[in-house]
Amino acid sequence: MAVNVIIPAQLRQYTEDQSSIEVEASTVGEVLTEVDAKFPGIKERICEPDGRIRRFVNVFVNGDDVRALEGPDTPVKDGDEVGIIPAVAGGASV
Repeated sequence: MAVNVIIPAQLRQYTEDQSSIEVEASTVGEVLTEVDAKFPGIKERICEPDGRIRRFVNVFVNGDDVRALEGPDTPVKDGDEVGIIPAVAGGASV
């Protein structure tokens, strides 16, 4: 199943500046493993060592947050889009 993975600007340094990658997978966890197989080291920036998605990273399947679905076990199918969005934090002093 071909799944399109959208790579955010913050992670493109690990994907040879590619903004999207197509992989064959049936779950979000497999998607991330396949992306890491093509670009070693990227998965450790997205997932904890035990496979859970890091708290400061959001992963979406067709716009739905996988945390509200089945996490890394969320199924994907041919034509789905997986988006990886690192959380942005900041503030200003008053």
